[in-house]
Amino acid sequence: MPSPLPHRATILEVAREAGASKTSVSRYFGGERERLSSALQMRIAEAADRLGYLPNQMARGLKGGRSRLIGMLVADIRNPFSVAVMHGVEQACRERGLSLLVCNTDNDPAQEREHLALLAAYRIQGLVINAAGSPDRELQMLVEQGIPLVLLDRELGDVNADMVGLDNVQAIDLALEHLQAQGYRRLLYVSEPPAQASPRQARLERFRQGLTERGLVGETHCQSLTDSVALEQAITTFLAGPATTPSALLCANGNVTLAVTRTLQALGTRLGETGLIGIDELDWCALVDSGITTLAQPTEAIGRAAVECLLAKPSPDGTSPALRRQHAPTLIARGSTLRSS
Repeated sequence: MPSPLPHRATILEVAREAGASKTSVSRYFGGERERLSSALQMRIAEAADRLGYLPNQMARGLKGGRSRLIGMLVADIRNPFSVAVMHGVEQACRERGLSLLVCNTDNDPAQEREHLALLAAYRIQGLVINAAGSPDRELQMLVEQGIPLVLLDRELGDVNADMVGLDNVQAIDLALEHLQAQGYRRLLYVSEPPAQASPRQARLERFRQGLTERGLVGETHCQSLTDSVALEQAITTFLAGPATTPSALLCANGNVTLAVTRTLQALGTRLGETGLIGIDELDWCALVDSGITTLAQPTEAIGRAAVECLLAKPSPDGTSPALRRQHAPTLIARGSTLRSS
């Protein structure tokens, strides 16, 4: 015969063990601990620990409409930016007695819609979303259910929700100012297709504007990174330009920086003589040759700001103006933008 399932302690047993009322125990595990004395909180915590009690957050959510769950939908969980921001979101949730439920869409709009339906079924208290497609209708339904939303990094035109992310204009300006100060005059901007994400669009547009404002010469290559042949051809053509004009490459994000670095290494290009700078700081950037110059995003602050935005609007009505919290990048200069004298 199969072994019987182990007994799960109940809230009533914790109350008896702690010498407290069931209401007090419910308040302790329901986010209202401040209403209890320090001594009572300690007794309840010790009793729950002795009995191995774990609160059923799903049942609590069904009963009171507050699951203590925050949902997070990311377009690509393999992206270092997503992982780093997720850590900031999780830390902020934990400090507030909330749990984080993460779903990955793999940049698939169909999966995105399925995950949104799943998160709604879990009665999440709020949603942080790094959109892959344009799930405007599904997100509007969540707003109508009173679930606050925060858009992470990518904007959606028809959804009235706060957005937290990088100040893309400032990032491009910092990059161009640094490259110009280092003597580079001819630039190649490399990006994944900009139509798929609003930050890519903003960075590309600012790059073009910045070239004109600074009197620099520039080209762009915006294609999927899966087409490595096209990327190598674009870089080879760029490097074949006038040898008397110092040239540099600006990468739109960390994935692009990695692909471009591999291509430059395969071509035997010496970094510094040809400049290289990328948006997003990755661990390996300090380890390649004399290091790759980057613009680091404050991912921890962005993640925490997303949770703050959610909790600041517990009952969205869809009419209050959406806020834009844009965070400044930090320039980390290394040898890849240091020209030989």
